[in-house]
This record gives sequence, structure tokens and C-alpha cells, in this order.
Amino acid sequence: MTTTDALPMDAATLAPPADVARPDDGVDGHVARFRPGRWIDHWEPEDEAFWESTGKRIARRNLVFSIFAEHLGFAVWVLWTIVVINLANIGIALSVSELFLLTAVPNLVGSFLRIPYTFAVPRFGGRAWTAMSAALLLVPTLLLAVLLPSGWLAEQGHGTQLWVLAACAATAGFGGGNFSSSMFNISFFYPEGRKGFALGMNAAGGNLGVASAQLLVPLVIIDGVPAAAVKLPRHDVHLAYAGLMWMPFIAAAAIGAWLYMDSLTQAKADKRTYVTSLGYGQTWIMSFLYIGTFGSFIGFSFALPLVIKNTFPEFLAGHPFIATYLAGLGFVGALIGSVSRPLGGWLSDRKGGARVTLAAFVGMAVFTALAIVGVKERSFFTFFTSYMVIFLLAGMGNGSTYKMIPSIFAVLGRREADEKGLDPSTVAVEFKRRAAAVIGVAGAIGAFGGFLIQVVLRQASLGVSDLVKAAKTPAEKVAVAAANADWSVPALWVFLGSYVVFAAVTWAVYLRKSFATGRVPSMAHASV
Repeated sequence: MTTTDALPMDAATLAPPADVARPDDGVDGHVARFRPGRWIDHWEPEDEAFWESTGKRIARRNLVFSIFAEHLGFAVWVLWTIVVINLANIGIALSVSELFLLTAVPNLVGSFLRIPYTFAVPRFGGRAWTAMSAALLLVPTLLLAVLLPSGWLAEQGHGTQLWVLAACAATAGFGGGNFSSSMFNISFFYPEGRKGFALGMNAAGGNLGVASAQLLVPLVIIDGVPAAAVKLPRHDVHLAYAGLMWMPFIAAAAIGAWLYMDSLTQAKADKRTYVTSLGYGQTWIMSFLYIGTFGSFIGFSFALPLVIKNTFPEFLAGHPFIATYLAGLGFVGALIGSVSRPLGGWLSDRKGGARVTLAAFVGMAVFTALAIVGVKERSFFTFFTSYMVIFLLAGMGNGSTYKMIPSIFAVLGRREADEKGLDPSTVAVEFKRRAAAVIGVAGAIGAFGGFLIQVVLRQASLGVSDLVKAAKTPAEKVAVAAANADWSVPALWVFLGSYVVFAAVTWAVYLRKSFATGRVPSMAHASV
């Protein structure tokens, strides 16, 4: 039999020949068995010999291309956080609540797409679906490049402008769906002991797309605009560039995934698997906790530039560069939250995911309280620093909660095998599929948490928006907005209370011995 061990490195890792791909080949426990279409039938990452000789190399290659595609997905998903604060520069005036609507729409669409995107991996294979989902990103980038600079939209009525913009923003939700399919796919490539770090790296690489967009797009759209003009409250921008700049990278991601990624036969989670997974209380508890971690990360990534713009107008008036490059401030938080995600997974591998998650929620509650102090005392430094720490803790919580899910279902699988006298290896594979399904469910619900954050902020801004509309002159409008700059405080109190609830649930279910011992055996202190 020809094996990948007998092939040159480039052939073994990139394109196995037809004789290795035959379905009727025998199975050597130390090599992967390929068939046409870059499908792998035999995959045993828990076998150390298999992992070292074959699995690690293939898993790393798939992880790299997965991260690249997911990175672009997140970048496209949050493009409208930069677009909305530049709409006035192209002659489109919207209220604060309407701007929050435009950032909430792609968040909502991306949340709903996460479930069908996860089903797409078993249907098409991880390789094909990564390529297809990357190619879909050309839709929102092309619409952005063509629609906004045309001048046609600026000439339309207010209602037409709002709904056309909302429809265009909705397509950016394609980028939000990529996360669940990517995490589902990669979860099968790695052994349990390395899964936390691998999923953390995959997610962090994707989350960094938020930072990339918020760092680079504000610079690109003012390319060629005189520096003196950029400092003015209203100045020229090239919003077409916000879409065009990503297109070559999207093409590279789609082609690279098609040529070099693989699909695992065992990466299955059909409707039965999903239905079965939904029957576990752990599915809903972990999905709830993920609202608090990932929901915070993505929700504040979308909302923070708008919150700052409408909370600290006096600070921005004295700092024209920051006011112009406002979305760049969001880059700092997104970067911190992305980099801290694998740290959360790494700590969870050593200290337990539940402990890390609890610490994250407690810290997020404390620093939300400090953010409230910053708003009330008109201290931009206090507010901004508090939110950077919240991003840090949310990122760590993202890593720890995603480490908890496969650990929980591994324990549930061992318990079911013991209770029913089933083959442990067969049950382990089935529960890996259930865990992967739960990752998809939790990813969708967690992303919906980001939408809820924007809904809460939008509701808090409605009163101010009404008062500003009622003002008769531009000077009066500015004065009203400045007088109500603490509009976000009620929303911040809602977030603080939510973090207290998330912390209490984490402690009660996974760390309180009397509950965890009876209801979640061996999960509270060892693997979770």
C-alpha cells in the first residue's frame, strides 16, 4: 500500500495520489486515508503515533487556511462599523438610533446564518465549504464598492436611503456565518488535549479580522484626501475602497481553500445530531454563557465607535485626529479581545474552563461599573480603558467557553458508554459530533448576544435622537446632544447586571460542589 509516509513532503501534504485515495485501501493506523476530492476517511488524532507521523501536519495546514478565510469573514462582517460613522461625509444624514440599526442588521443576519453554515460542512465538506463561504464575501464588498460612491443614494429620500443601506449592510452578515462552520470543521482535526488551543487560535485569527478592518479601512478610505481636510468635521472619503481593498484577499482565500484544504468523513453533524444535542441542558447553558463572552466581543466591536462618538463629543472636538479615525479606536479593543482568546483556551487547558469563565464574568462586571463612572465623570480615559479590559476578559471567556464544550461532551460520552456498556471509541466519535453541533448552536446564539447589545444601546439612544430631531437649529442640536451625553448609562447598567447573572450561572452549574457533583459529574474541576 502506498502511504503518505512514503511520499515526498509536498505530495503528502498537498495532493495525495490516486492510489492513496482509493476507498478500498487497507487502513494503516499511522496514516490518513485519502480519496478523490481531498476527503480523508481515516482520521485518528487521539492516536499519538498517527498524530505525530501524519495528523499534525495536515491539521496545521487546514488550520492556517481556515484562519485566513475566517479572518476575512470577520473583516467583512464589521465593515459597516466604519461605514456608518462616515455616511455624513457622503451626504447621508441619519439619527443615532438609525445608525445603530445599520450596525445591528449584519450582526443579526450573521447570527442566523451560523446554523446553516455549520450544516454546510457535512454537506459539502470542510474544503469546499470554506472555499464557497469565502467567495460569498465578494457580494457585500462589491455592493459597498458600487452602491455608496455612485451618488444616486445621496439623492434619494430618507426612507429609501435607510432601507437600501440596511439591505446592503445585511449582506455583510455572510461574514458572520463563517465562524461556526470554521470552528465545526477544525474541531475534528485536533485531539482533545490540543483542541482548546487550536480552537482558540482559529477563533482568534478570525476575530483579528475585526481589528484589521477597524485599523486599515479608516486609513484606506481617506487615501489621497489632504491632511488638513481630514481634520474637518466633514471631509471627502472614498467608501468604495472599503469594499475593493478586500476583494483580492477574498479570491486568494477561496482558491487556497479549494487547492490545499481537506474534508474529514467523520466531520458529520446531521439533523439527528443537532436534535439530540438540543436535548442536553448543557447545550443551552453553554449557549447562554457564550452570549456573555462572544456576544460582548462582537457587540461592542460593532457599537463602540458609535457609543464614543455620541458620548464624548467634547473630547472628540478637542482631538480631531481621533474624531476622524474613530473606528480605529475599536481596533484596539478588537485586537486585545482576539489575542486574548487563545490565552483563555490555554489557561482552560491547565486551570479548567469554568474557573476562567467565572473570572472573566466577574471582571467584566467590575470594569463595566468603572465605565459607568467614566461616563458620569466625563472621563474618556476611564471609559476607554475600562472597555479595553472588558475586551480582554471577553476574549479570554470566548476561549474558555469553547474549551468547555468538547470537554463536557467527552465526559457525557464516557458516562453513556459506561452506563450502557457501549464501545467507548464509537461513542466518543458520536459525542464529538454532538459537541461540534453544540459549537454551532452556541456560536449562533452568542452572536445574537451581540445583536442584543446593540438593541439595548439603540433603545437607550432613542430619547436623545428624538430630542435632537426636535431641535430647530444645528447649534441647538449640538447643545442637546452634549447635554444628554450620558445616554448610554442605563444600557451599561443592563450589561453590568447581565455579567453578574452569567457569573452566578457559571459558579452554580460548574463550580458549586453540591450541584456539580450530583448533576455534572467530574466536570467542575478537571476537564471543564
